[in-house]
Amino acid sequence: MKLSQFNLEIPEELVAMHPAEPRDEARLLVAHRETGTIEHRLFKDILEYLDEDDVMVLNNTKVFPARLIGQKEKTGARIEVFLLRELSPKQKLWDVLVEPARKIRVGNKLFFGENDLVAEVVDNTTSRGRTIRFLFDGENEELHSLINKLGRTPIPPYIQAEREDIPEDRERYQTVFASEVGAVAAPTAGLHFTRELLKRLELKGIEQTFLTLHVGIGSFSPVEVEDLSKHRMASEYFVIPDDTVLMVNEAKRKKRRVIAAGTSVMRSLESSVSASKMLNPADGWTDKFIYPPFQFNIANTFITNLHRPKSTLLMMVAAFAGYDFTMECYEEAIKEKYRFHSYGDAMLVL
Repeated sequence: MKLSQFNLEIPEELVAMHPAEPRDEARLLVAHRETGTIEHRLFKDILEYLDEDDVMVLNNTKVFPARLIGQKEKTGARIEVFLLRELSPKQKLWDVLVEPARKIRVGNKLFFGENDLVAEVVDNTTSRGRTIRFLFDGENEELHSLINKLGRTPIPPYIQAEREDIPEDRERYQTVFASEVGAVAAPTAGLHFTRELLKRLELKGIEQTFLTLHVGIGSFSPVEVEDLSKHRMASEYFVIPDDTVLMVNEAKRKKRRVIAAGTSVMRSLESSVSASKMLNPADGWTDKFIYPPFQFNIANTFITNLHRPKSTLLMMVAAFAGYDFTMECYEEAIKEKYRFHSYGDAMLVL
């Protein structure tokens, strides 16, 4: 398929700058693949579409405050450092993006807070990418605690272009079940769940299990090739534990429903499929790119947000729901004034 086939005009006023309150009062577009029908509900109504013994898989990654605002040594110039991933806890090395990149060279020292934290640039990786070493004598846990104190919530770039992060974002740009620190972007389908809704699902007999995929900055990277077969996804670290594998495979054997709560979950599941089309445990990296046509092997129900035009996330939805039906759903969502993107409304594909 071609990139231009995924172009949509999303009115600016439909791009959500703040989350729904409460979480499960976001709207829910219910897409029935077999009949091609669309319903308009609230997210908390999802309970009505799920059955006892269904298995829902959620991503328990936790967003950390990855944006550090600091100053360059001597000049005092304002520098933003975006922490991508920890390369070596022992050496305190991190892979980062810096802004403005032209001012940051190997050997420069960067100061954060009231000189609470100092980093040295040790390598150039890309035009904006650098490797830095934190000059910190304490334990790694202390360093992470300091980053957590000094860092800012890495809200999506299109939101940051309109407003700065606020205290509300630290709680709301995070799922209520987040536990494994490592993401720089939230698994947004999971943002709609409240603890009360999860409990109601449990009481109905819907099993919940978790995997981890640390969502990276690649989530917001544009696709720059017209021929989608030439696009390369950024790699993201993921873990599928044994208990999740057992639960999912048992559901498949018994012909029960497996629900992927989010694109990160769907990508993880499809990155670890056995020759017999069952789920395997995993602990590694995935650069899997899912776009039409694609044969899904694990999940047969999909919870997702309403995504940006020309994004790999929209392409995955189209692969699952069918291209024509997905475009119809999106046109309907625009007509009905749903809210789009990370803080926006949700879609349930049955």
